Amino acid sequence: MSRIGKLPVAIPAGVDVKLNGANINIKGPKGTLSRELPKEITVNIEDGNIMFTRPSDQKQHRSLHGLTRTLVANMVEGVTKGFEKNLELVGVGYRAAKQGNKLVLTVGYSHPVEIEPGQGLEIEVPAPNKIIVRGASKEQVGQLAANIRAVREPEPYKGKGIRYADEYVRRKVGKAGAKKG
Repeated sequence: MSRIGKLPVAIPAGVDVKLNGANINIKGPKGTLSRELPKEITVNIEDGNIMFTRPSDQKQHRSLHGLTRTLVANMVEGVTKGFEKNLELVGVGYRAAKQGNKLVLTVGYSHPVEIEPGQGLEIEVPAPNKIIVRGASKEQVGQLAANIRAVREPEPYKGKGIRYADEYVRRKVGKAGAKKG
C-alpha cells in the first residue's frame, strides 16, 4: 500500500465535495476548484473523509495512488487556507508596483514588464521590493510565481534579480578573483 495514498483526506467544516465520475469539485470559503482525477483510482467519501483505493500493485497504479491523494489534499487546503508565495527583488533600481490588477516590474530592461494574474489569483506588493502571490490553487500560485521570477532570474555574480523569499543564490567569484597559474 502507498503510505501517502492510504491516508484519508479530512473534509473540514464549510467545505463541499462533489464527485462526478472521475471529476471532483471542491467548494470552500476561498473559492472553488475542480479536477479530473485518473480513472484507475477509486475515490469515495466516507464519514467526512475522502478515501482513495487502487485496483492493483502495478507501478502505474502505485504512482497514481499517492499523486491523486496529494492533489485532492492540496485542493482541500487551497479552498480553506489558500496558498502563498513570497518573492523579493534584489538590485539597484529594481522595483515592483501594482497598477489596477496588473503587476508592473522595473528590473533593468528598457521597458517595464507587466504581468496580469489569472482567474482566482491575486498579487500584493507590500513594499517596492516584495511581491506576494496568493490563490486557492497551489499549481497556479506556483506557476505565476515562477513566471514572475523568470522575468529576471537571480544572477550568480552580484545576486541581482527576482528570487523566492527563502531562496539561496549561490555566488561566484568574479573575473578579478581568478588567478593565473
